Amino acid sequence: IFSSFKSKLGKSIGQKSFAVAVSGGPDSLALAALSQLYKYENKNKIFFLLIDHRIRKNSESEAKSVKKLLKKSKISLKILTNKVKIQKDIQNSARRIRYKLLSDFCHEKKCRFLLTGHHSEDQVETFLIRLSRGSGIQGLSSMSNISNLSKRVKLLRPLLDTKKKDLVIIAKKVFKKIIYDPSNKDQKYLRTKIRRLTKILEKSGISHEQIIRSINNLSSSKDTINKYLNHVVTECLTKKHEEIRIDLKKLFLETHEIRFKVISYGITNLSKSYYPPRTKKITNLIKSLSLKKNTKHTLGGCILEQFNGKLIIYKERSKKKPKKH
Repeated sequence: IFSSFKSKLGKSIGQKSFAVAVSGGPDSLALAALSQLYKYENKNKIFFLLIDHRIRKNSESEAKSVKKLLKKSKISLKILTNKVKIQKDIQNSARRIRYKLLSDFCHEKKCRFLLTGHHSEDQVETFLIRLSRGSGIQGLSSMSNISNLSKRVKLLRPLLDTKKKDLVIIAKKVFKKIIYDPSNKDQKYLRTKIRRLTKILEKSGISHEQIIRSINNLSSSKDTINKYLNHVVTECLTKKHEEIRIDLKKLFLETHEIRFKVISYGITNLSKSYYPPRTKKITNLIKSLSLKKNTKHTLGGCILEQFNGKLIIYKERSKKKPKKH
């Protein structure tokens, strides 16, 4: 496992500094142990970071317990505290805030890479969650080993091919203890329900390996589509300053999947958001655009205006409206 880990980091990071997202669970503890070993071999500067969301009453003491646990292995953990009150859509809101805090810290320290402990089971759970939301090939294909978290920070997932049971062995061997997040058993969260579903699927003959094979096949199809997508983006999308314009006449010559991807690309490119808007919202937008009326929409932190055959996208908080020409 370390050999594979070292190979992935060597190709991307080398001897540069990087940050490691830690929670206290077996995946992130194993990631911390592997990162520390990599540091000894390559003399990297590493920042080990934990986000305390202050959602649960005991979150502060839990964070301190993780810090104490890592200290025994000479790993210095920095706790970043969330000061934004989360009241609705708790898991998604917490995820967005977590990545924002981690990204901001990396920017401050001029650290270009953030490592997370996503593993093979996370791939399957994410696939099933997106399946339940009606996602297309882009959403159903595998998480990438490396992706852009922001303009200056890359997100690296070096454990995607590793099973959780192996990470548990590493975490227990190194730290002798694992701190579990009680929210992982809370049935009000979709991911917890999906976790139970995977066990039912296993008993029904749909194995983890079979789902991973399907995910990888979809990923191969996604790569093919993305090559064509880049061609379409060049043909019908232009960006100038803080504004994107899409030629709807050219866009509507394409299939629904390509229309969807071009609009999603335009929104995320402008808003710099890690997560694109929900599938249903973009699908509804495409239906509205097909009516060829000059309309205005708000989506993904952007304003989208349909005017004279163009879709004009600009940031929601922008006070300056685009010139309609």
